[in-house]
Amino acid sequence: MLTRLERVGLIDDEAFARQYAEHRFGARKEGSRAVAQGLRAAGIAPALAQTAAEGAPDDDEERAADLARSRASRLGGVPPEKAFARLSSLLMRRGYSPQIARSAARKALEIAFEEE
Repeated sequence: MLTRLERVGLIDDEAFARQYAEHRFGARKEGSRAVAQGLRAAGIAPALAQTAAEGAPDDDEERAADLARSRASRLGGVPPEKAFARLSSLLMRRGYSPQIARSAARKALEIAFEEE
């Protein structure tokens, strides 16, 4: 039964993985690690999940910087140390490595606090 469904194109893990990754990279600005983990949790083979996660239109540093900039403006009344902790934690929860998360948070907060 599954073979027949695959043959007629109703089950296509590769297409699902591609669409899932595009949505997560675009709308949620998630990191590659989070996308790969989400795909594996959805039952996609690890190799296919990793391939889809590596197919991002931009790199993790760019997406992390975009997300950090968009969220930094909301932290204007928060002390700098707390704002940094909150922003870097958000980025790590979204699947960015600690190094990328801290770097993006630091840069975004420098810009946000300079504008005040």
